[in-house]
Amino acid sequence: MDRAQIVHDNFLRRCAAADFPEGNAPAGPLTPEGAVSIYRSGCLTRALDRTSRAMQAQGQGFYTIGSSGHEGMAAIAAALRPSDMAFLHYRDAAFQIQRAEQMSEAGAAQTITWDMLLSFACSSDDPISGGRHKVLGSKALTIPPQTSTIASHLPKAVGAAYSIGLAKRQPPEHKQLPDDAIVMCSFGDASANHSTAQGAINTSAWTAYQNIPMPLLWVCEDNGIGISTKTPTGWIAANFSTKPGIKYFYCDGLDIYDTFRAASEAAAYVRKRRKPAFLHIRTVRLYGHAGADVPTTYLAKSEVESDEANDPLLHSVRLLSEADALPPSAAIEIYEQTAKRVDRIAGEAIKRPRLQTADEVMASIVPPKRKQPPSNGPSAEERQATFGGDLKQMDSPQIMSRLINWALTDLMLEHGEIAMMGEDIGRKGGVYGVTQKLAARFGRARMIDTLLDEQSILGLGLGMAQNGFLPIPEIQFLAYYHNAEDQIRGEGATLPFFSNGQYTNPMVVRIAGLGYQKGFGGHFHNDNSFAAIRDVPGVILACPSNGAAAARMLREAVRLAREEQRLVIFLEPIALYPMRDLHEAGDGEWMYPYPDPSERLPFGQVTTHGTGTDLAIVTFGNGTYLSMQAQKQLGADGINTRIIDLGWLSPLPEASLLEAVRGCTNILIVDETRRTGGLAEALMAMFSEQTDIPHSRLCAEDSFIPTGPAYAATMPSADSIVAAARTIARTAS
Repeated sequence: MDRAQIVHDNFLRRCAAADFPEGNAPAGPLTPEGAVSIYRSGCLTRALDRTSRAMQAQGQGFYTIGSSGHEGMAAIAAALRPSDMAFLHYRDAAFQIQRAEQMSEAGAAQTITWDMLLSFACSSDDPISGGRHKVLGSKALTIPPQTSTIASHLPKAVGAAYSIGLAKRQPPEHKQLPDDAIVMCSFGDASANHSTAQGAINTSAWTAYQNIPMPLLWVCEDNGIGISTKTPTGWIAANFSTKPGIKYFYCDGLDIYDTFRAASEAAAYVRKRRKPAFLHIRTVRLYGHAGADVPTTYLAKSEVESDEANDPLLHSVRLLSEADALPPSAAIEIYEQTAKRVDRIAGEAIKRPRLQTADEVMASIVPPKRKQPPSNGPSAEERQATFGGDLKQMDSPQIMSRLINWALTDLMLEHGEIAMMGEDIGRKGGVYGVTQKLAARFGRARMIDTLLDEQSILGLGLGMAQNGFLPIPEIQFLAYYHNAEDQIRGEGATLPFFSNGQYTNPMVVRIAGLGYQKGFGGHFHNDNSFAAIRDVPGVILACPSNGAAAARMLREAVRLAREEQRLVIFLEPIALYPMRDLHEAGDGEWMYPYPDPSERLPFGQVTTHGTGTDLAIVTFGNGTYLSMQAQKQLGADGINTRIIDLGWLSPLPEASLLEAVRGCTNILIVDETRRTGGLAEALMAMFSEQTDIPHSRLCAEDSFIPTGPAYAATMPSADSIVAAARTIARTAS
């Protein structure tokens, strides 16, 4: 028999017979009116769960991971303020419902039942995702939507909490959270074991241990099981109750009075002390994991029935009766009326329109632009005070790393909401010295030396963006990005998609990477694959080939983040950081003066070197450097070339690129990434579909990069480019 129906029947029968589970007497600061309000939220949670299953059975609903058994989360919502940002576990419908009730009581009417049913129905009228996914979330309720990726929302909760203290000292232009706000982040007992959760919680403790404000309330909903895998008894308390820097609280989530008391105490501690707390709430899971899950296939029937006998709503009816807040007969009436109202509203929600076309689905992948007041930049006096003696050197040619440093300095001067974070970027000045002097120029609060955890670095940026900052996280090496790529794929890129553009993650992620480091570091420091970035919808990938281009593109990347709310990955070729010479030692032809601060390289615009028509070499990064070495030799051979430096790698700058190859006899793609999954695959397809110009590719082999003298053996070289061009020329003749 359907377990949801069993729980429903048991509730009505036991309430009528006053057959309630045993528990403590009602105690604590919860008022009778507050207790009834929390109970109503629990009833609505339960009704929505039952209705979602009925909708799925009728082919009209598409999500059945329910919140039944976790109704105590409504009491936690009641203990917080609606302005406290909440990153919710997917079983937290009761929290969102109660927060909507708080807002309604404050005069901001909500339509939470209608809204959630539209979400169940995947209607395009769904006010949070526009029908793209069943997510908890609401802009009005300060709840950014979360998908069900395990624990991936925890790192950005740390970032949002950190941002509150920084915003108090340096308010960003689009500040969202009050100075006395706290951040709440909830998750399940199974998720607590994920490396992402362990890393994020550790980061909050590591930060607080240093007396840095971290107003963050972790809420672990412990129902003792994750799908079918049990959590060992006592594990959550043993793991988190003695963690340095985090205050531990416990409550029985079956008891709304105890939960409200503990949540109020924990929230008061976090709000006053500006330190993190861990609230461990006991819950039960009713109905199994989701609609298709039958818990009796992996749990003894007696265990399932034991949880059902501890139905939180039965506990609430008993507590309300003992507190003289609501008699059982009235509690039953609320429960039944709520169920009828939900069924009636569901009948209307399933009639509302749904997404039909690819354009409709994809409309929110790229976030909406926002109006920004014009910026005149820093004054000459401010620049002089900040740059000091560096100003006198800006007209003379410089290496790439220094020009990036100066560009970052100008950007941080102009935009006070920019903050940088990463390993070693402050005191040390970055692993390659790119961020030297920035901590002295702008302070350690804006140049944040993080612990060595890429998930925490990216999460810090994602969370700070929720409070109006423009983060520029740094990942030391491209290979290390893969330790944390879900923060971009599963969180940053999906946020505008699942919020219909209401929430965004504007930021610029700097990553040092690619190959050609003359044998240093092997494949960990010479990763020549960025396929895991290019295939993430909505993310912009940029890669400069020289210092002047880097400065201009970095300014455009910040503009894209600031004005268009885009998430940009700025990939810096490590081997080109110190590059001075192009053809021979001492020629200084790969150094450039610092471009005027007003100069940018527009998004989607390629750069062309040369006007030859025999061959267009399409490339980027180190490939541009090598191709320009080859260009001189090819010219001596009578092969006239033009080199097209892509710069913007994803999405491909198709219009500008097609214009740049116009009139050329042949095209050679020089791609330092691997043959399989590399950029050349997309370029070959594009040229095949949109031009009649013969084209071929020269790529890196499908190999990792070794340490030592053979470091470049698997990648294109100036000699191999020359050889490929000569072959093309012979074939053409």
